[in-house]
Amino acid sequence: MKERFGIVVFLIFGMLQAFAQGTRADYDRADSLKKAIQGKVKFSPWNIKAIGDSHRFVYTQYTDKGVEFIEINADDRTKSAAFDQVRLAKSLAAASSETVEAYKLPFTEVNYSRKQDSLLFSAFGKNWACSLNDYTVKPSEATGRNARGYWGNRGDDRKGEPIASPDKKWLAYVKNFNVYVKAADGKGEEMALSFDGSEGEYYSAFISWSPDSRKLAVNKVRPNTEHKIYLIESSPSDQLQPKLQSRDYLKPGDALPQRFPTLFVLDGKKRIQVPHDLVPNQYDVSARLQWRKDSRAFTFEYNARGHQEYKIYEMDASTGEAKTLIAENSKTFIDYSGKKYRYDVADGKEVIWASERDGWNHLYLYDGITGKVKNQITKGEWVVRKVIHVNEEQRKIIFEGSGKDKGVDPYLIQYYMVNFDGSGLRALTDSPVNHSATFSADFSCFVDHASRVDQPSTTVLRNATDGKVLMELEKSNIDGLLQTGWKMPEVFSAKGRDGQTDIWGIIVRPTNFDPSKKYPVIEYIYAGPHSSFVPKSFTANLPASLHELAELGFIVVQIDGMGTSNRSKAFHDVCWQNLKDAGFPDRIAWMKAVAAKYSYMDLDKVGIFGTSAGGQSSAGAVLFHNDFYKVAVSSCGCHDNRMDKIWWNEQWMGFPIGEHYAASSNVVNAHKLQGKLMLIVGEVDDNVDPSSTYQVVNALIKANKNFDFLMVPGMPHSSGGEYGEHKRRDYFVKHLLGIDPPVWDGMDY
Repeated sequence: MKERFGIVVFLIFGMLQAFAQGTRADYDRADSLKKAIQGKVKFSPWNIKAIGDSHRFVYTQYTDKGVEFIEINADDRTKSAAFDQVRLAKSLAAASSETVEAYKLPFTEVNYSRKQDSLLFSAFGKNWACSLNDYTVKPSEATGRNARGYWGNRGDDRKGEPIASPDKKWLAYVKNFNVYVKAADGKGEEMALSFDGSEGEYYSAFISWSPDSRKLAVNKVRPNTEHKIYLIESSPSDQLQPKLQSRDYLKPGDALPQRFPTLFVLDGKKRIQVPHDLVPNQYDVSARLQWRKDSRAFTFEYNARGHQEYKIYEMDASTGEAKTLIAENSKTFIDYSGKKYRYDVADGKEVIWASERDGWNHLYLYDGITGKVKNQITKGEWVVRKVIHVNEEQRKIIFEGSGKDKGVDPYLIQYYMVNFDGSGLRALTDSPVNHSATFSADFSCFVDHASRVDQPSTTVLRNATDGKVLMELEKSNIDGLLQTGWKMPEVFSAKGRDGQTDIWGIIVRPTNFDPSKKYPVIEYIYAGPHSSFVPKSFTANLPASLHELAELGFIVVQIDGMGTSNRSKAFHDVCWQNLKDAGFPDRIAWMKAVAAKYSYMDLDKVGIFGTSAGGQSSAGAVLFHNDFYKVAVSSCGCHDNRMDKIWWNEQWMGFPIGEHYAASSNVVNAHKLQGKLMLIVGEVDDNVDPSSTYQVVNALIKANKNFDFLMVPGMPHSSGGEYGEHKRRDYFVKHLLGIDPPVWDGMDY
């Protein structure tokens, strides 16, 4: 009897082990997966770049040797090593006193010097230059990259050096808040062009000279009150005591500077300012005013507060009259931050302009003199994603578009060419995959890297006139990747909330996937209206470590619901003044459709996580949709749109601030929490004010809600770092799988 009992116990234990999820072995496998798949996708180029004004390209890829740099010459259709990696490694080792291996170089991206006789790269915390003549390696200040300001900072318009006129005879500058000019040779006295500037309404130092050197365009600025946020760095590395940091950080509803373009004519010291009622209640007016090449006028752009009115004005330099060239209006929002495109043809005789006025993002050709639409360039139930090149001489446009091919994923990018008059639309790429093109400087040819999240890449060289393949370059090999047990994501589409619109997403399974098991489902969410986010190109390592999370015993999904971009205007407008929606009705419908096909998906156990806007949405899931989502981990969330940066939140939530802001607030709605919630925040997050998370914590405490909270000292905007990642995995294992996670001792997190 005892023997039979022992056999039964052994069998039960064996069955539990076979079906175990969230075990130490699963954690170890998840932790080792990233290293296991590293370099296993071969002959799939990345960092593809055109070299100067030539017809040559360079890219990086994994090969049987390791990491190789390859050069393509489109003129003679040749492919070769971009440089001698052995010689470079030897020279870099000598210059840096570090160990350097030729096919494991400490960099994967190179740039070329202007003369193309040196390679520029970064390694060991320094910038370097390698001569392609003798392979001498020396420290360098240049890397070939352009510096960018945080959040597009345009600098202080109160400060600036004197600006020389195009003919070099004059200097213009601001002194005592007014505009002055003086002779560049120092002879003669300075001349005041204005007298009405003051600290409360000053002239900007961003002065624009007309090409004929006889006129100036300057904004008169009525400044706003600054809004600072304060961050306490509790545990600085260089001292015992905490540090107080501050940032200039405008939030929705804050006052904004008001700019009034002003024309100055040197002859006669004439001054004409744009009437205030022409640009009322500004969100923005161009900080730098743009002259026509013939000096007849300058243009500026006006974005009304609330993002429902956007105009381009031209101010005549002879009469001072400002006329409207283009006027865009919307009952919801104009996506100025993501879809605005303007190109002035022939010094403004025509203007190419992007608009969603017909319900889809398309290009229009305007008469730049009359301000009338000459013709719509592109049209149809698909979208222009990005203009690549405008050829004025041939009157042709190269652009990215998506959604034109019926029956396939509408987010997949293809490249097209079209004439200014809308005729001759031609696809330059083919096949229902996601294309990424790198063009030569003269736009005569391009490297086309094409793949899909469930289809490895092919890379070819194409003619940019007709899309003809000039040269087969690479076909990726994923045999080594598949040998690790890595599972290909599955692309899945299902109808959204309206029963008509296709919603697209991906499904990620663990390497030891067993369809006879039941798997809780975890959604990775980012529902920011500024774009779409489900990966479309092939990669072994999906964002947010989705493959690693699946290893613990989950099915992981990512979905683009309504309210995100790159579909129709109606699809996008769902977010308007309603960011709490986050496409949840579409996401839930999509998951139910997947579960109807795959019974191993357990929709009684659904978790969700996200960062930033995804942090707002993931927390919102267990507030507004807690009948479906049971567990959420929210990192650095913008939980109340009144607490976050002005441009992003007013773009979608509108102005003025109203009750709809409170309706979408996780702070206001914290009392609705059901299920499990973990909040993660970095104490020095200067992207999303950490107080946004602290206020949710405060509201949850006041509502007597049980939740978990992790503040990471010294951490900026982040999903939580390695520590936060481990806590997130443990949280899902405990609350979705219902088991205690393994102890941390000895685990590589």
